[in-house]
Amino acid sequence: MASPSEEPPLHTNQEQSEPPMSKNKLKKLLRDQKWEEGREKRREIRKIKAKEKKERKRAVRDDHTLIDPTSEKRKASAEPDIPASKKPRPAKSVLLPISIVIDCGFDDLMLDGERTSLASQVTRSYSENNRASFKSHLFVSSFGGHLKQRFDTVLAGHHRSWTGVKFLESDFEAAADQAAELMKTDRRGRLAGAFKKTGDEQVTSASGEVVYLTSDSPETLTELKPYSTYIIGGIVDKNRHKGICYKRAMDRGIKTAKLPIGDYMKMTSRFVLATNHVVEIMLRWLEVGEWAKAFMEVIPQRKGGVLKDGVSALNQPPETKTQGQETDSGAVEQDQEEEGAARNIDADVLSVSDHAVEAPGHHEEQQP
Repeated sequence: MASPSEEPPLHTNQEQSEPPMSKNKLKKLLRDQKWEEGREKRREIRKIKAKEKKERKRAVRDDHTLIDPTSEKRKASAEPDIPASKKPRPAKSVLLPISIVIDCGFDDLMLDGERTSLASQVTRSYSENNRASFKSHLFVSSFGGHLKQRFDTVLAGHHRSWTGVKFLESDFEAAADQAAELMKTDRRGRLAGAFKKTGDEQVTSASGEVVYLTSDSPETLTELKPYSTYIIGGIVDKNRHKGICYKRAMDRGIKTAKLPIGDYMKMTSRFVLATNHVVEIMLRWLEVGEWAKAFMEVIPQRKGGVLKDGVSALNQPPETKTQGQETDSGAVEQDQEEEGAARNIDADVLSVSDHAVEAPGHHEEQQP
């Protein structure tokens, strides 16, 4: 028995603490902690989603602006007082017996930004061909991987409604075979534009050829021939893979050639062309049959390209140049902005491999 002088023992802190937390309360506390810990991650996800949404809207808007001639911008520029029924209709495009194939079999060699640029180039190439006075058959070969994913998602699958173009999973050789078969049908088109000027009634589908355009080729293209197929390398690689399109063609036994840019023009600075510019040059030639005029009308003035001395709009190259001679125009790299973002593209101009190309190919141009 404790004496009266002894003080009662003090309660410990543990004995004074609150009863244990219930399971539900503990779960809620853990849930709240986890939510707080993920705050920064959720913020980053929201930023990414907002950026992707904005990019999709820009892509769709650009897609309509490029392809749809009845876009709001075009409507706004039309004269408001003229009834729609009386407005002059644009001349209908004439389909010619010639094919252009964009070889997209380099998906694994490109970075994400470069694939974005290539998608833009393909879109613009289609648009230019669709609106040209004289247009070609257009094929996009090796269509798959990240490129196809972008067309299906960011670009909302609008390419499925495009006309006058075929997207193929098979490679450029299979596309060229399809083009050759098409030339044997009544859907091949007719000899008009530059082809009409030849006046050669004996030209048939059997006279067509398959040419891979690349600036690395020792051969220079002098003209586009009816019933032929011209392949452009769809690769944007900042010239990392030099000569890849030329090697690709040689391994398959395909004839190669480069555009005669160096025969007609001299450069005052590093020369860069976008893929759609290459396609537009070819389309312009199909209309006028003159390289000099096609180059001057299509190549942006800011690139510094001017006609060489002795070259006129009559399409006459300098007398010192001969067919097949190596020119100094160099390669033509692609340089294109897509949706306000970086879209520098090395165009294999005519390999149009989206590399640098002299006419086709992907070497940087050598200054005179």
